[in-house]
Amino acid sequence: MTIQCQSSFQQKEADVQQKTGTLFLVATPIGNLEDMTFRAVRTLKECDIIAAEDTRQTRKLLSHFDISPGQLFSYHEHNKAASGPELIRYIIEGKNLALVSDAGLPAISDPGADLVALAVSEGIPVVPVPGANAALSALIASGLPTNTFTFVGFLPRERKSIQAVLAPLRAAQGTLLFYESPHRVAKTLVHLRETLGNRRIVMARELTKRYEEFLRGTIDECAEWLEEHPPLGEYVIVVEGESLEEAYEADSAWWRALSIEGHVAHYEAAGSTRKDAMKKAASDRGVAKRDIYNALLEE
Repeated sequence: MTIQCQSSFQQKEADVQQKTGTLFLVATPIGNLEDMTFRAVRTLKECDIIAAEDTRQTRKLLSHFDISPGQLFSYHEHNKAASGPELIRYIIEGKNLALVSDAGLPAISDPGADLVALAVSEGIPVVPVPGANAALSALIASGLPTNTFTFVGFLPRERKSIQAVLAPLRAAQGTLLFYESPHRVAKTLVHLRETLGNRRIVMARELTKRYEEFLRGTIDECAEWLEEHPPLGEYVIVVEGESLEEAYEADSAWWRALSIEGHVAHYEAAGSTRKDAMKKAASDRGVAKRDIYNALLEE
């Protein structure tokens, strides 16, 4: 494995020597144009090339901030295989390139991640220009735990694939973050209910916009609310993780139907000594080894 470590000073020094450009990942507003940072505007003005998911959307943004791009390229999921290497070639030739998505941070649920991987493989400096992000904005306002979380993004379209994504998350104790479109959000709640149970969720829509809205409740409650209020706008669904109590119940489910003798015998069959088997059974049940020993004598 090759370790790459390069400071900002070293990057600048290397750029001068090799005349290689830089890939800037520039965050754009997720709704409210006032969330555009001064640094983002300056970067877009100074870069030789801007690569955009939707050039029509980006032209509106550039026009609003009076930015005249040197070159504006299209880079999206359907043309990344061809456009990616071409953009990398421009950077290697010495041009600075700014990558933007339609909204938020590029490379999050976005083909920009592939361009970053290409740049890193070529030793090209990659510089983040941070800003608004829908998932984190919803998380910090959700009221659910923020110390540990998993970003899932958009679920696949096929039911089998959806279950393959959700099943491993059933035991995740951190908060879960999903993106969803208005025409699929109701079905997504059904999938979440089937796999994760009726957990608490927060549905955030139209973040930073005039009609920003947070819907808080259980999955069932939110699904019922959507039946009377047709979904509008893009959603972030914030889902509570598995509780410690649920985790314990899940971990202990296999032995709960066993007698103490059967519990100890299970570990003996797996190769443990009688003493170690009693110790493991005691640990599972949250009791002292002495209690297991006494119970075996009674049996």
